[in-house]
Amino acid sequence: MVTATARETVLHRVRDALALSDGPEVTVPRGYRTGRSLPDEERLALFVDRLVDYRAQVRTCTAATTAAVLAEVLQAHGARKIGVPPGLDPAWLAGYDGETVTDSADVPAPSLDGLDGVVTGSAVSCAETGTIFLDGAAADQGRRALTLVPDLHVCVVELSSVRTGVPEAVAQLTPEHPITLISGPSATSDIELERVEGVHGPRTLAVVIRTDR
Repeated sequence: MVTATARETVLHRVRDALALSDGPEVTVPRGYRTGRSLPDEERLALFVDRLVDYRAQVRTCTAATTAAVLAEVLQAHGARKIGVPPGLDPAWLAGYDGETVTDSADVPAPSLDGLDGVVTGSAVSCAETGTIFLDGAAADQGRRALTLVPDLHVCVVELSSVRTGVPEAVAQLTPEHPITLISGPSATSDIELERVEGVHGPRTLAVVIRTDR
């Protein structure tokens, strides 16, 4: 006797429900506002405002000062051992004098807890919501576990990748890829509605925005 997996059971029930349904197909309206844009300065100011509201730490830099700013951020948090995805630009960490560990699928997720932090790139961001999108298929962003287990996530965002609204940001993504959405450090509320950070992911999110390449 072959036992069905939980996934197979759920899909079987969905198919049964669809077979019993005799309602007409529903067309979901997709009339979203699209094509919105803002000048660089306004888009940057809006994005930073939203990030700070979510209690993220924000620094800006140019291409030439990226390594120095990242080194300052990591030093400020006492990060002596950090994880990086395999495709992260090594020049970004040229000023960092701690230990760097390149992540891979062979590294057990629990062992990532031994890292002081992680540095990644990003795919696209939304200024209006302060949301950063990570593409797990991108070599400079890495797997989801790498950005969820360590207590510090330093995320590098290119200003050129920041879109004004959600539809504009989502349009830049590949739907088939594993996507992680980040809006500030991980946070939830306990039974007394007191904010608790670091429960489901990094306690600290530091965003370094590169204003040019």
